[in-house]
Amino acid sequence: MIRKYEIADTAELIKIWFEANKVGHPFLSDEFVTQVAKDMPDIYLPNAETWVWIIDQNPVGFISLLEDKIGALFLDPAFHGKGIGRALVDHAVKLKGALNVEVFEKNAVGRRFYDLYGFVEVDRYYHEPSGEVSLILALAKG
Repeated sequence: MIRKYEIADTAELIKIWFEANKVGHPFLSDEFVTQVAKDMPDIYLPNAETWVWIIDQNPVGFISLLEDKIGALFLDPAFHGKGIGRALVDHAVKLKGALNVEVFEKNAVGRRFYDLYGFVEVDRYYHEPSGEVSLILALAKG
C-alpha cells in the first residue's frame, strides 16, 4: 500500500536509505553518506513530495519527488525484486507524467532498474560533492 510520507516515518526511511545505499552506492565515501543522512530529516524529506510503501504497517520503501524529478527511490533490500520500486515509479508517473532522475554511473542496481523501466540517458556530469559521475535519465510520458 502506498501513502504520503508522515514525519513519524523519518527514522525508518533513513534506516531504509542506509541499507539500500550499501547495495546501490558502496562506492560513496563514509563522509558523503553521513552528510546525506544528516540532511535527510531537515532538508531532503521536508522539501520533497514523498510517498511511502507500507507492508504490515511498516515502511519498506519510498520515492521522493521534486516536481518532475525522482530525487530518491530506495527500498529495504529485503524487498528488492518484488515490484515495489516499479509500483512507486508508476505512482509518480501518474502524478507527474514525464520524469527524470539522476543516478550514479557506478550504481548498477539503479541503472538496471531504470533501464528496464524505460528511462534513457540524456546527459551526464561530474557530481562534485560525491566525486562521482552522475547520469541524467529521462522517461517520456506515455
